[in-house]
Parts: sequence; structure tokens; C-alpha cells
Amino acid sequence: MRTLNMDPFWRTSIGFDRLFDLVDESLRFEPEDHYPPCNIVRTGDNSYRISLAVAGFGPDQIGITVDRNTLIVSGRANDRPNEAAYLHRGIAGRSFDRRFKLADYVEVKGASLENGLLQIDLQRELPESMKPRRIEIKAGQAIAANDRVRSIDQAKVA
Repeated sequence: MRTLNMDPFWRTSIGFDRLFDLVDESLRFEPEDHYPPCNIVRTGDNSYRISLAVAGFGPDQIGITVDRNTLIVSGRANDRPNEAAYLHRGIAGRSFDRRFKLADYVEVKGASLENGLLQIDLQRELPESMKPRRIEIKAGQAIAANDRVRSIDQAKVA
């Protein structure tokens, strides 16, 4: 049961709607399927890798899409009517949809499938306008004559 009302925050803040949407979404109870199992690893300051265990799936059965900061990995199992009669089936081969929320400016750089592991490489790339920059302080001779700020002459004011 959701007990936190986010309406006052939405009414009194501007530009934080994505943050409030994430909080609101996390408060919803939805049973989540954790198939296929995965690892998420930080491989650098701004790079990540998602590894999904997709044994039995080929590249033609897996789809990777990005839609509005959500990475969607889906797999479609082939239905083979002439399969052998399994006594025990321990390797799951069912269809799946796995969703991952991506932060702003995180982009998918590539994906590979090897030895039953799907590797998805992600990179966070901030635009130049978002990166910190140093502002030079002008002093003395560095200030041009037309850049000088005129001050009020104290003798004339009095």
C-alpha cells in the first residue's frame, strides 16, 4: 500500500519531475521477475557493463532497445515441437523481458554474446555544458580599459 503522497512535491518544484517519477515508481508494488540472472559492474569512472546469463539463446533471439532512459533486453525462446522428452530441465529457456533504468546521459555503446553471457557496455557522457569549468579571474594589467567597471567617486557623492 502506498502511503506517500507526491502531489505537493510536484506542485511546488520545477525540473525535478524525473526524480519524483523514480520515487513514485519505486513505491509501486509490482512483482519483478529476476530471469535471466545478471551482474552490473562499474568498469570505469563513467562506464558500466551489464552481464546477463542467457544460456540457450542465440543473437537472433535476443533484442536490445533503449526507450526513454529504459534499457529493455528481451529474449524469445524457440518453440520446438519435436524436442526430446526431458526428465529434468534445469536450464531455463523461457522468453523474458528485463528492464533497467538508465540515468541521464548514459548510452549503450555495444553488446556481445559469448559463452552464454550477453555483455552490454554502457557509457555516461556528459555534454560540455554540464561539465565543470574553471573561470579565469582577471586582475591588474589583464583587464582591458573598456572592461573596467566605473565606480562612484566618493568625493563627488559627499
